[in-house]
Amino acid sequence: MSDVKRINPRRPYRMSPTGLRRIVLGEIASADPHIGVTAHETQQAKPLRTREPAKRWHMAVAHSERGRLDDHAREAIAAASILATPDTGVVAVILGELHENAGELGADKIVVVPDLDATRFQPQREEAVVQVLLDEFVPAHVFMPDNLRGDGDLGRRLIAKDNAFAATHVIELDARHVSVSWSGGAEIAKAPLPRFVLLAPGVVDAKLPFAGAGELLPAPKLPGVTEAYRDLGLEPTEAADIALEEADFIVSAGNGVENVETLGTLARTLGAAIGASRVAVDEGKFSRDKQIGASGKSVNATTYFAIGISGAVQHLQGIKGCRHVIAINRDGGAPIVKRADLTVIGDAEELMQALITRVSQARNQGEVPRSKDE
Repeated sequence: MSDVKRINPRRPYRMSPTGLRRIVLGEIASADPHIGVTAHETQQAKPLRTREPAKRWHMAVAHSERGRLDDHAREAIAAASILATPDTGVVAVILGELHENAGELGADKIVVVPDLDATRFQPQREEAVVQVLLDEFVPAHVFMPDNLRGDGDLGRRLIAKDNAFAATHVIELDARHVSVSWSGGAEIAKAPLPRFVLLAPGVVDAKLPFAGAGELLPAPKLPGVTEAYRDLGLEPTEAADIALEEADFIVSAGNGVENVETLGTLARTLGAAIGASRVAVDEGKFSRDKQIGASGKSVNATTYFAIGISGAVQHLQGIKGCRHVIAINRDGGAPIVKRADLTVIGDAEELMQALITRVSQARNQGEVPRSKDE
């Protein structure tokens, strides 16, 4: 069995100025590339949205993933901030850990509930905790991402329990109205702004010219709820059984890979699925179902390891949704180098062998955990 990871649909990411998805380590680029500006410093540089005491509240509720918020979650908090009047406070409720400051998204109060991590299925506990906060703040409007990753389901549970006026998969909104697609998308229906607003992705620009107070509040105690569901966890799956579209880590080979066995060993060592360029498939090194690109499969892996792939435009089209791209190539001017976050110039076989040796050594020395099948 293999512990090859599938894509986690709740994973967070940030877009770089060049349009690439990048790791967020608490810094963003400044005008001087040698100087880092922390998110906290950036928030302090922004004016506060309001300094008036709150007479009413807006609330945003969203899951985090590994302490970060994805763009959809950030948009929900930003929507609550944009539509808030000067005497309206914004409460951001984060289910899961949070290692960033939601104040920069306009939140005045932040409630983090780390025990309700999205990797565990506990809908009734989530509903009960959020209900406690709804009863405490009595928000006029509640904004949530409408997705298939837990937020959409939680929002519908709260709507049904509250029997409230609501709108789901909202594609447009302002201070008075929301719009949703109708008749199979042929028409747009408008309605007054309801209490619960479940947003489609991309409706709101989360980059705001102002910031919220960002005050962290203690999380409410988890109520003693008996779940009607039992989370059975995840089962390891053979790498060959995971579709490339679902793989979270892919090692992909191009024409520069001569020894397919070495690449397979590297993929098993790293716990990754195997992909290939069209050239490598046409040469018979890999089956057609491994082909990535415009004429093959489009992938959205967190990590895409391109080995010996020059980076034709068709291949780059197939990996445009990948979060981090690492390349090994002999040619420093290859198109894949411009797309990659990290490139190592050198011989593919030598570098693959070195990686296999180093990862094995690190595991033997306890520097990194062993895979489940070791």
